[in-house]
Amino acid sequence: QVQLVESGGGLVQAGGSLRLSCAASGRTFSAYVMGWFRQAPGKEREFVAAINWSGGVTFYGDSVKGRFTISIDNSKNTMYLQMNSLKSEDTAVYYCAEGRNLATLHLGSWGQGTQVTVSS
Repeated sequence: QVQLVESGGGLVQAGGSLRLSCAASGRTFSAYVMGWFRQAPGKEREFVAAINWSGGVTFYGDSVKGRFTISIDNSKNTMYLQMNSLKSEDTAVYYCAEGRNLATLHLGSWGQGTQVTVSS
């Protein structure tokens, strides 16, 4: 069983930056995909970004393309989400997830979430 722990959330002004981390533990991950989702109050969960374990393939949701960068450090079993040019609409709880592939990522293991609040 894998455990995922997010960190790095907080309050930031619009236009600012934050970096989220997701530390994974519990088993080896080489065959898996990891990613980020977010959910704002009253809204549906939204896919943000995903990356394969080698870090060679990445995917982004349309709303964050060009502003967010996903990366992974295999030596630390940690995934990151660098968020730049933040907007008020980026305010949400951000969750990391791990699964067999992109299509089933939302069905895999999840962290507890970290709050990101962007003030305008």
